[in-house]
Amino acid sequence: MHDLSPKSPRDSEVVMTQLILPPDANNLNAAFGGKVMQWIDICGAVAAQRHCRQVVVTASMNDLHFHAPIRVGWIALLHARVLAAFRTSLEVGVTVHAENPLTGERHLTTSALLTFVAQGQDGKGVPVPPLLLESDAERQAFQEAEARRAQRRNRGRGEQNWMKVMKPVAGA
Repeated sequence: MHDLSPKSPRDSEVVMTQLILPPDANNLNAAFGGKVMQWIDICGAVAAQRHCRQVVVTASMNDLHFHAPIRVGWIALLHARVLAAFRTSLEVGVTVHAENPLTGERHLTTSALLTFVAQGQDGKGVPVPPLLLESDAERQAFQEAEARRAQRRNRGRGEQNWMKVMKPVAGA
């Protein structure tokens, strides 16, 4: 059995840095959104694993917003933090800022909320430690995460009729 004592969100924080190179960019000389999503997923997963010390899998990526491009030659700074821990799942917030390496100027480019599920060796969900909420801001972030979780659970499969119109394309 793993340690299920409450843990501070600070203990799971992750900061990653990526230099945007030409292979990471689109024809507008900005980072591919998919590449940024990949980095967000990795950064969030590391934060989730640090919190629960278990293997985690991505269950969903929600509220992904691209606020501004990240140009080739600029630095992407990713910051992840566990916002909520439930029975076997965790919500992690990730922000991405772009930094001009010549001036140090920084601005927000991307934000996302991800849900991860901790898995045991058998592939089934395992309990995760609760968060030790130490500030009003952390308590508020947790309450907002609880509300988002309730919305996701209530929505269920009911709002996924759009998939019925997505037929496989012949020859694709």
